[in-house]
Amino acid sequence: MRKKIIIRKKLTSFFETAKDLKKNKLKAQKSGLDNLSRTFLSSLIIISIFFIAPLAINLTKEKMILSKDYENNSKNNLKKLLENKTTKLDEQLNKKFLYEDVLTFDEQPSDAILLSAATIEELFKSTNYNLKDVRENKLVKPINLDLLPKEIGKIENTKKRKELFIQIILPLVIDENNSIKLDRIKLFSILNKSKNTKTEQEWLNIKFKQYGVVNKDLSTLKIRMDEVPVSMAIAQAAKETGWGTSRFAQEGNALFGQWTWSGEGIKPADAEDDSTHKVMRFKVLQASVKAYQRNLNTHSSYKDFRSARAELRDEGKELDSMILTEYLDKYAETGKEYVKILQQIIRQNDLTDFDDAKLLPSSKDLESLI
Repeated sequence: MRKKIIIRKKLTSFFETAKDLKKNKLKAQKSGLDNLSRTFLSSLIIISIFFIAPLAINLTKEKMILSKDYENNSKNNLKKLLENKTTKLDEQLNKKFLYEDVLTFDEQPSDAILLSAATIEELFKSTNYNLKDVRENKLVKPINLDLLPKEIGKIENTKKRKELFIQIILPLVIDENNSIKLDRIKLFSILNKSKNTKTEQEWLNIKFKQYGVVNKDLSTLKIRMDEVPVSMAIAQAAKETGWGTSRFAQEGNALFGQWTWSGEGIKPADAEDDSTHKVMRFKVLQASVKAYQRNLNTHSSYKDFRSARAELRDEGKELDSMILTEYLDKYAETGKEYVKILQQIIRQNDLTDFDDAKLLPSSKDLESLI
């Protein structure tokens, strides 16, 4: 009996030992699998890091480049400029590309047709284009003439001569204002974005050149890229050309008597022998209008004009030619007397009637401006 008990104990001990060995084996196998899994996972992570890291670095670089080139901080910059009265704005000017787009008129094939005064009058009559209707309905027919008629100086009736001159100049001035207005709408669209696309940045670079903006200053571009009151432009054209009869207007389509010290131009008859300035010559009248507006919008002599115009804009007011002409005393040697003459021309001919006139659209882009 005792022998059986001893055998049973040995068998129990044996089975327990076997059981423990099995447990340890399973435990070891499990541990081995865990170690293998961890090794595999670690290897996978290391491989992934080496694969993903270069992509992440490149992506970060691209993001930094995009942020640097196209991030639009104009709102913050403009706010700082307005708050800091000592900050200088609209000061520097890069003249290199100012009239590059104006010169493209000279590069185009010459298809300008010189019409007689009688033919132009008949053209206006047949299209129902007259100033009385414009004053009432504020709509102008899109008739852009390239040249002034030679006979305009021979029209004895002063009122008739003035009306013909205004009819010719009015569509040209509004057309140029429309171009600026469309650009201004696009500019404000860009200013309202936190970042700009590559296409928008390229467009901005073109405008920075056209307006001579240094350091890509959006605040300066905003001040310079703006319209000129129609009444003021017509008054200046009338004064500078004697209502279209001057030699500069007839020979060089120069409506605003702009001076030049380089390139082709017309030398004034009363200029001194050692004088080097000439009056700018243009291929067509539209080029003269564009150059005139670019001059007012960029030259340092008219900085106060641009500042006063910006203030009117900020106050939500219309551009008032009677206010803005006060800042054109540097346009002519006669100074303040020149300003008085311009204001007299505006009043006597009711030119402010045309300030809110719209050019009938010749394209879909212009329909939004009516």
